[in-house]
Amino acid sequence: MLDDVDLLVCGAGPVGCVVAERAATLLGWKVLVIDRRPHIAGNCYDSFHKSGVLIHNYGPHYFRTNDESVLTYLSRFTEWIPANYEVRSLVQGQLFPFPINLTTLEQFFGRNLTEECGRQLLQGLRSKIDRPSNSEEVVLSRVGRQLYEAFYKNYTIKQWGEIPAALDAEVCGRVPVRLNRDTRYVEHSYQVMPRHGFTALFSNMLRHRNIRVLLDCRFDEVRNLIQPRHATVYSGPIDDYFGCKLGRLPYRSLTFNFVAHDSEYVQPCVQINYPNDYAFTRSVEIKHVTRQEHPDTVVSYETPASTGEPFYPVPKAQNRALYQQYRELADRETWQRSVYFCGRLAQYRYFNTDEVIQEALQCFQRIRQETKARGQSVMSSASAA
Repeated sequence: MLDDVDLLVCGAGPVGCVVAERAATLLGWKVLVIDRRPHIAGNCYDSFHKSGVLIHNYGPHYFRTNDESVLTYLSRFTEWIPANYEVRSLVQGQLFPFPINLTTLEQFFGRNLTEECGRQLLQGLRSKIDRPSNSEEVVLSRVGRQLYEAFYKNYTIKQWGEIPAALDAEVCGRVPVRLNRDTRYVEHSYQVMPRHGFTALFSNMLRHRNIRVLLDCRFDEVRNLIQPRHATVYSGPIDDYFGCKLGRLPYRSLTFNFVAHDSEYVQPCVQINYPNDYAFTRSVEIKHVTRQEHPDTVVSYETPASTGEPFYPVPKAQNRALYQQYRELADRETWQRSVYFCGRLAQYRYFNTDEVIQEALQCFQRIRQETKARGQSVMSSASAA
């Protein structure tokens, strides 16, 4: 088994599954996929709670995309159901639509607003910051201090363990502010969920005669035992690959508390944020979007932590600088040993699910092209000799 591998894939999450499937299907390569966890699908893993309700074990994955080609590709492995990702935020004892929209503003300020009145209200609240350089400045420049402190500040501190002023502008910048009554969390063209769950989707992806999967296996256990004929794809933490020899990159972790209820639903929507109350940041009743028919439900309470399983790279300038040093090592590793680094932890960058699928498809194309180029180079050298 260890001496018959064209492609070694470290990580059976979305990146590993996509690259493995493409290499096996399009190139006919023999692929070995390993993962240190006892399951595939990475953080997209979903399973049945003891109550019988399907849950997202590592937090909600709200699939959405504007890229029809990504949806078309994934549709080979799953059917879809429409999804309504609606989030509310508990502020001052009330649930408000979030991201902020016209209804949020009406409810918060206790007045009826047209779109133009809402625009004028925000114009009066905003801080004049022409070029926001961090997350605090981004929010202040959009909605002003009152709404910043009510909806954003403490949630960000809980989530990242940092004040918003210490974080890159994109952290809060990716949350929209709307002057309509759209209650959706995101505005993407396609908002769907795999009909039978993410684990089923990725299981179908790996169901190929050229793909073998080895679980409960760490990369360090096999990195010196397996010499793949063509390439290795690594989707784990980039600093771990290099033994953290330049220092450890900071990540945020999460803990999950799943609470079952003998009721069909207990929340009005899939997610409730808690910016100012409790240690947890959000409660998620994923059944709202999986649309599972079951008399019971399960709510997950999500609490961030500075230690534990790495989930989120911490987006700060000094962390990016350290990552860039590791990136230079990784580029040399790709050039010298055909090891490709792809994914949220390997690229030290936040990706939504559709974005990481795009990254994986691009990674495969690069492997395909560079492997072909290396082969042609070898043939040219042999002919010259």
